[in-house]
Amino acid sequence: MTKRAAIYLRVSTDGQTTDNQRHELEAVLARTGWTLMEVYEDHGISGAARREKRPAYNRLMHDASRRQFDVVMAWSVDRLGRSLQDLVGFLGELHALSIDLYLHQQGIDTTTPAGKAMFQMMGVFAEFERSMIQERIRAGLQRARRQGKTLGRPRVGKAVENSVWAARAEGKGIRRIAADLGIGVGTVQRIVAAPDPANPRQVAD
Repeated sequence: MTKRAAIYLRVSTDGQTTDNQRHELEAVLARTGWTLMEVYEDHGISGAARREKRPAYNRLMHDASRRQFDVVMAWSVDRLGRSLQDLVGFLGELHALSIDLYLHQQGIDTTTPAGKAMFQMMGVFAEFERSMIQERIRAGLQRARRQGKTLGRPRVGKAVENSVWAARAEGKGIRRIAADLGIGVGTVQRIVAAPDPANPRQVAD
């Protein structure tokens, strides 16, 4: 059965064009005999942007969930995202939907056995990358502790704490206090969880 294909195109600036990407992918369509269902195109949007900031990409994933096509085609891996983890996450979503991926520049085609093997190798490297990042974070935290640095967000001043307790005494809720004082809800929760030396009978939310 002929596969139904979707093409995803993206350029980072409005001054660039997707014409070359489209031309090469359409040539692949002609060779494979796949049927083009739709072209999804993001103009002037960085590949590092979140999914909701990339309307065509977001629509592509929505249509993928509805099985509108069998394979997603892109000119290069960096058209889809800016990291190996992004690509593997994207591939994981497609794999769960039984949708294949074709990347022209990298020669990746998961409709073939070799392409599927490449995807598995990419998953191994992505896991290695995650482990390396976690190890660097742990090493950085340990180094900061040895240097006597205080980790986490800085504590608010006594004046802010007093303002929190005054607002609590007036019966205000935690979220209202946070909004009024321009601080986080977690900060307010931390303050009210500690005993108030001026008013030990605390008001529960």
